[in-house]
Amino acid sequence: MPVARRNPWKPLALLVVTIAAVAFVLQAPSTATAASPITVAQAIGQQNGAAATVRGYVVGQPTATSTVVRSNFPGDTALALADTAAETSISRMVYVQVTAAFRAAYGLKSNPSLMGRQLDVTGPLGAYFAHAGLTSPTAFTPASGTPTSTPPPTTTTAPPTTPPTTTPPTTTPAPGDYYGPAAGKTGAALKTALHQIISTNSKITYDQVWDALKVTDQDPNNAADVLLFYTGVSQSKTSNGGGVNDWNREHVWAKSHGDFGTATGPGTDLHHLRPANVTVNGERGNKDFDNGGTAVADAPGSYTDADSWEPSNAYKGDVARMIFYMAVRYEGGDGFPDLEVDDKVNNGSAPYIGRLSVLRQWNAQDPPDAFEQHRNQVIYDVYQHNRNPFIDRPDWVNSIWN
Repeated sequence: MPVARRNPWKPLALLVVTIAAVAFVLQAPSTATAASPITVAQAIGQQNGAAATVRGYVVGQPTATSTVVRSNFPGDTALALADTAAETSISRMVYVQVTAAFRAAYGLKSNPSLMGRQLDVTGPLGAYFAHAGLTSPTAFTPASGTPTSTPPPTTTTAPPTTPPTTTPPTTTPAPGDYYGPAAGKTGAALKTALHQIISTNSKITYDQVWDALKVTDQDPNNAADVLLFYTGVSQSKTSNGGGVNDWNREHVWAKSHGDFGTATGPGTDLHHLRPANVTVNGERGNKDFDNGGTAVADAPGSYTDADSWEPSNAYKGDVARMIFYMAVRYEGGDGFPDLEVDDKVNNGSAPYIGRLSVLRQWNAQDPPDAFEQHRNQVIYDVYQHNRNPFIDRPDWVNSIWN
């Protein structure tokens, strides 16, 4: 019987195949290729909370639902991305939250040269400023560069000089989610919903207000100064005190209207406390707000009489929105008076302030500007973690006080 002959090349062939397979495995990437970036238009259509990398050009800083500024940026907290660098329609933009870890490298106030640059940003797709957005990002990447997922130590944002008395949460809700419970409501139901949303805030003490105002009201053009309310004067942060030329803490809702004083709560709520010239603050006193009177020499454009104060046009809307905030935030359920807006002056120590009809006019006449919007964001991000809803949605004034 013939004897079968063994093929001497077979073991060698198997060895070659095995080596080739091992070499292929060793040359393969160790991690899967990241998903391709999506466009801004795709991101707008996919606001479902899923994580994605969005590629777009930096076209400005959103400061409210329908406002994107393209110069003189008030802060480092947000970017607007679009599919083209020349885009001007906010309906074709996605708003990106810039959290503290990324602000030094990707905030527009600190890095205005980012305008027109293409970035990849990774994070969950969800509303920001009640607009199509991306929140809580995990990485920022120049479109042809390396992701910045952990910023270098030298760019760590310093904490505020005066921290809140309660520990701030590790994350804060995006404004779009923040106002969710108020959606579709009007009148008393809207007021109640907003009260419930904004009344879970952190609080600071009256002493801490000094340093907080140095942050919330910092002059955008001079970091050593604050901008004084009612006058717009830029004055050194260190000149606070009781002298006639110093600045002090103005309670826009006069603390005698409800007699809440300076106790932690309405007396220390940053949403109605502003730095003001000591003399001007004294001239305003605890007067209600109304039109008319004689000109105030120390506050050009302002007028006053025995029972009312009319600020200059640049501050009328600010005053109105602070007053409406206080009337919604303090409803008498937390040991403080139920603050309300009425349509008269001379309210004395009652927990009322007026004049409602005039304040409504002022809100419409002087809409929120970038400084007011930035201030609202700083209070939300750094100190109280609540917002003045009437800065975000001035139209809610007439929805409640119709």
